[in-house]
Amino acid sequence: MKKSFRDGLGCFVSSLAVFAALTASADNAAPPFAAAQPLASDSPANPRYGLFDGLDHRSQYGVGVFPEPFIVDDSDLEVNEFRLDWQHTRLDDTHSDLTTVEVEKGFGELTVELEVHYERDVEGTDVTKGFDNVDLGARYPLYQYVSQNGFFDTTFGIGFEMGIPTESALGKNAESVPKVFNDLILGNFTLQSIVGWSHLFGPGDDGGLDTFEYGFVAGFTIQHDNLPIPGVMQLIPVFEMSAETALNNGESGHNSMIGNLAVRVNLKSIWHIQPRLGVGYIFPINDGARQEVRNGVFTSLVFEY
Repeated sequence: MKKSFRDGLGCFVSSLAVFAALTASADNAAPPFAAAQPLASDSPANPRYGLFDGLDHRSQYGVGVFPEPFIVDDSDLEVNEFRLDWQHTRLDDTHSDLTTVEVEKGFGELTVELEVHYERDVEGTDVTKGFDNVDLGARYPLYQYVSQNGFFDTTFGIGFEMGIPTESALGKNAESVPKVFNDLILGNFTLQSIVGWSHLFGPGDDGGLDTFEYGFVAGFTIQHDNLPIPGVMQLIPVFEMSAETALNNGESGHNSMIGNLAVRVNLKSIWHIQPRLGVGYIFPINDGARQEVRNGVFTSLVFEY
């Protein structure tokens, strides 16, 4: 197994271990969000529920604490959500525009999603455009741990995504991606981590390609009381890292790591709809990514209803 694969997986596991070690000291701090509180006197003695009592009613997973990611797959529980994203990237004399429409729906603890992508790539005078794969996905939390006062709150879960080819110039290979994720809260700080294994089916040079994918989303929530901007409920600076390592098809060991510095602005609700705006700056982190992108911008408009 390649060194980049071991390093990526080791980094993910090590980060979870470091944060878990903070649990003992976290018990003396107060949680920033009202959703996670110590058990009230009229609450059930056992807050556990779900499959094998793996979940905890006190957890803030699924109540809107985590910012919606930009370049990394979402892992939070959503009830009803619609989003429209636009990503523009450049490299030398080429540039690419990717527009994504996404709908997410929650059924209990299960979140299902549908994504439709339209891409336009320009290289010199050559233009390639069309609909990329239509992505269907689902995710489900399996285990939660919440410290006594709710400061430390972590959720582990699984997910699966299937890319359905559109037979366009950009969507010729079906794709399957099983995933595992962790969503962590430490006070005002959130960290979403995800690991997946992509396999492409179908014709061409990409058929049969296996790719190890991993990424994280770090955010720090600034509440309205601390920064009273009119109409803004939360302001969340975000740093993301999205990476993938090819494992076969003559590309074994090729590793690409892309970063994104962004901000997510959660606005006050209008009737039953809460708009969430986002903008980010995309940049390469390692040499593999510099072969794919020089820089880019990402804009995102989310409606939770």
